[in-house]
Amino acid sequence: MTIKNYDQLSSLELDTLKEIGSIGTGNAATSLSALIGKPVRIQMPEVRIMGYNEAIEWIGGPEEITAGVLVGMSGQISGIMLSVQQLEFVNLVLDSMLGQSVGDYMELQELEHSALTEVGNIMISTFINALSGLAGIDIELTVPAFTVDMQGAIMAVPMAEYGGQSDYIMTIGGDFVCNGKEIPCRLLLSPDIRSLNFLLRKLGVDSGE
Repeated sequence: MTIKNYDQLSSLELDTLKEIGSIGTGNAATSLSALIGKPVRIQMPEVRIMGYNEAIEWIGGPEEITAGVLVGMSGQISGIMLSVQQLEFVNLVLDSMLGQSVGDYMELQELEHSALTEVGNIMISTFINALSGLAGIDIELTVPAFTVDMQGAIMAVPMAEYGGQSDYIMTIGGDFVCNGKEIPCRLLLSPDIRSLNFLLRKLGVDSGE
């Protein structure tokens, strides 16, 4: 059976996607650790199927200012992946890579933008590489785009891209832990419905089972 919306996913399919999320975010934590030169682990990631408004609230609310790195997916899987970087995460990266921190997103300059884009892109790429290897598929990624905006505006991108296909988005996130401190970061994976069905088939999970 082909699903037509995220909310039609069975418990078996959700469990499969949670396993993908766990492996992908674990790999992302490993890549982050290598980039900043500090041990990083990730708490048990959450995988949720939520409406767009619910997803915005989950990552802090529509008016919360945040940084985001957006990468498009093409090839056998089409969609987008978004890394939402809250200020604690931003300063962890900047302090480790550049020896500095900021009190506000508006203080970020070109050098800081480049560092945060690189980190977001590597984390997303590591996640997608794990997904590709597990499913045996080819996924191409676009050049990453970095932005600082209200989370409602950042989330408007997947809403505009896929809102006509589904009222739901798949969100994957968890807190990184570094030096005993929780560092919130969210990874939002949003394949289109065709790609989601293809991915589930490649993983050996079928809605009719």
